[in-house]
Amino acid sequence: MKRRSFLRSGLAGAAGLAVLNKAALASKVPASDEIIYRTLGKTGLKIPVVSFGVMRADNSALVKAAYDGGIKMFDTAHGYQNGRNEEMLGNFFAAVPRNSFIIATKIGPAGVDRQTGKPSAETTAADFLSKFEISLSRLKMSYVDILYMHGVESPDVLRHKEIVNAMLDLKKKGKVRFIGVSTHKNEPVIIKAMAEDGIWDVALTAYNFTQTYRDEMNKALQAAADKGIGVVAMKTMAGGFLDKERTKPVNTRAALKWALSNPNIHTTIPGITAFEHLSADLEVLRDITLTSAEQGDLLAAATSNGLYCNACSNCISGCRNKLPVPEIMRAYMYAYGYGSLLLASELLSQTGVEVDPCAGCDVCTARCIKGFDVKDKISDITRLNKVPFDLIA
Repeated sequence: MKRRSFLRSGLAGAAGLAVLNKAALASKVPASDEIIYRTLGKTGLKIPVVSFGVMRADNSALVKAAYDGGIKMFDTAHGYQNGRNEEMLGNFFAAVPRNSFIIATKIGPAGVDRQTGKPSAETTAADFLSKFEISLSRLKMSYVDILYMHGVESPDVLRHKEIVNAMLDLKKKGKVRFIGVSTHKNEPVIIKAMAEDGIWDVALTAYNFTQTYRDEMNKALQAAADKGIGVVAMKTMAGGFLDKERTKPVNTRAALKWALSNPNIHTTIPGITAFEHLSADLEVLRDITLTSAEQGDLLAAATSNGLYCNACSNCISGCRNKLPVPEIMRAYMYAYGYGSLLLASELLSQTGVEVDPCAGCDVCTARCIKGFDVKDKISDITRLNKVPFDLIA
């Protein structure tokens, strides 16, 4: 009941803040001067409050519809769809004026330990820069607007001098306009460290209505704002569904509006894979007022365990095998929430876990603060390791 009261008060506090085909979609798009913009920190970039998370998108017609509808920033990464994601964007934007859109891409440093989040001897600038040049080639661009160090979980990686200096050098050479960090684990720690360092322009962070450490997040976001760091919110849908059967969808508009009720969130990057998703997102682009009905939807959703893992790592200390539980839970969300076996399989392969690593435990001693059945979820999702990767891809 304490958790429910906490969620109810948080949602109430936000209240005062401010399947379609392409033809039908176009008819629902109001005039461009109705779009709500926010300034992305000290970058000075004025960006619509909804941007495009391109990770799972593979349809350039959808990208065009988003661009025509007023979305300006498109977020991708070196590893998405084995590079095909960047290639799709490069092919589309090759015929579009370069100053009319913003491209953000991400590169994960090599050799980072999945359990500790710390770098290794494999975490080199040479590897990072090689991947960046490949990304530029795929995008068919001479520069990107934002380059993120991808998936940072510890200050050790955030402050890895080789990678940081490489990013600063790219910025100095004009190949990158702004540098940032993406994080979906230990987010408050990473964002506060970014604010302390004073060199970062943008933070891309998980932020949604189900996070149990919301006070910590909001303090970190304020620290970022005080230092002029622009903030982009991801994972705003908390997995998209509340159940693995995908019968209980999260209210898309409500989830986006909730994230944007924090003025320190400058834009969001919901994953868009269909025209009906885009239609809902374009509506939020012009109206971020959270209605009473939407508050109710979020309250009901927040009291469910759902599919989103906080990645708090509290469960690891109780796990006899010291498994990277948050990463495995994220793979579970990718498979059942996002409906992407490819993303789930890629992440599982990075963790190195085997099929059903919990088989030897009669009783699971890993305790989840959200009430996840950790053993059941791990046994379920690691079955993917039996499937040859090329069959999934």
